[in-house]
Amino acid sequence: MSTSLQITEPLIESKIYLVRGMKVMLDVDLAEMYGVETKRLKEQVRRNIARFPDDFMFELTKEQAEKLLSSQIKTPSRSQIATLKRGENIKFLPFAFTEHGVLMLSSVLRSEQAVQVNIQIMRVYSKMKELLIMHKDILVKLEKLEKKSDKHDEQIQLIFSYIKKLIEQPKTKTERIGFKKEW
Repeated sequence: MSTSLQITEPLIESKIYLVRGMKVMLDVDLAEMYGVETKRLKEQVRRNIARFPDDFMFELTKEQAEKLLSSQIKTPSRSQIATLKRGENIKFLPFAFTEHGVLMLSSVLRSEQAVQVNIQIMRVYSKMKELLIMHKDILVKLEKLEKKSDKHDEQIQLIFSYIKKLIEQPKTKTERIGFKKEW
């Protein structure tokens, strides 16, 4: 099953999901990009299961699969209309591959297309890590600013409370101080 699917960076990014706190790609998406049937990809993984520990690959639960796949249902192709729609009545639970699992797939699927797609996927993961590191620095700076502003907010609130007390104090009759002219 060779595919004419153009593998672009935005396409790869759109196929990376956050599941169980890990960035993963699903077997169905990887199979489509590699130009193989999902069934064949899973076969190769099962034959080489020792290469895929839990932190490389795991099977989604039915709830996770339904939630994830239903959020991305596409218009079904003609062949899908006759069978199951994506995300409905899931027959086989999908495998989710972490970055290391995707990398390991290149040693299991040895086609030229699989190697080229893996290189692109690894570049996207690297780019995402760089962005995360850069954003982490920005996040740390924002947290510092927020802490400073929290202190400033407390000080401003204190000033406002003093001003309110001054405004609310009962006015007492005071006599003028200074020289009084009598007429």
